[in-house]
Amino acid sequence: MARIGIIGSAGRMGQALQAAVTAAGHELAGGIDKGGDVQALAAASEVLVDFSAPAALEHNLDAAIHAGIPVVIGTTGLEERHHWLVDAAAVSIPVLQTGNTSLGVTLLAHLVREAAQRLGEDWDIEIVETHHRMKVDAPSGTALLLGEAAARGRGVDLHEEAVRGRDGITGGRKAGTIGFASLRGGSVAGDHSVHFLADNERLTFSHLAENRGIFARGAIRAAEWIIGRKPGRYAMGEVLDL
Repeated sequence: MARIGIIGSAGRMGQALQAAVTAAGHELAGGIDKGGDVQALAAASEVLVDFSAPAALEHNLDAAIHAGIPVVIGTTGLEERHHWLVDAAAVSIPVLQTGNTSLGVTLLAHLVREAAQRLGEDWDIEIVETHHRMKVDAPSGTALLLGEAAARGRGVDLHEEAVRGRDGITGGRKAGTIGFASLRGGSVAGDHSVHFLADNERLTFSHLAENRGIFARGAIRAAEWIIGRKPGRYAMGEVLDL
């Protein structure tokens, strides 16, 4: 049984995480939100699970480093600066950062990378994601995670090859690019499809999330896995030994 602390505990995802901790037979060390004492939570925990906000990441990492405990980061909307912070923290503690903690999405990313590696540039890649009307960032963290998987499979830099949204006279599609489209509406927990399109044939990989419980269960699985690991930056694929 592990003592797990939740950062961002009051929202819908935070409530799902608390339920997942109990369902997995672990102890909830506590939960905090904006303005809460993360240092005290870290001191009472064996591992932190952070689903809060990008602005809080640096403070949360500092608390984990001070307590000498690992942290699982599922916060989305991270920018390049935040990834630098994660890299720096990983020198001192184990850090698992991901755009999606679902085990199904983790396997999907693996399959996308394999497909991108084996199919040539004459196969166009387009990523389509749908989320509830309240989601504030686009493309979703999961869509970017899948885009990174495709880019790694092709051996390219996603920042250089990504095309986010099209409007007006855009011209023909540039070979080798990876396209993103974001849909928002209703109460969709998260649907993602990666399309590989060639002349006369198409291949699509999809994952449909029916509720937030899948992300919570995956995050707790990651928290179990990371306890006792050496300092370093880890990913969900390692939890499934991919």
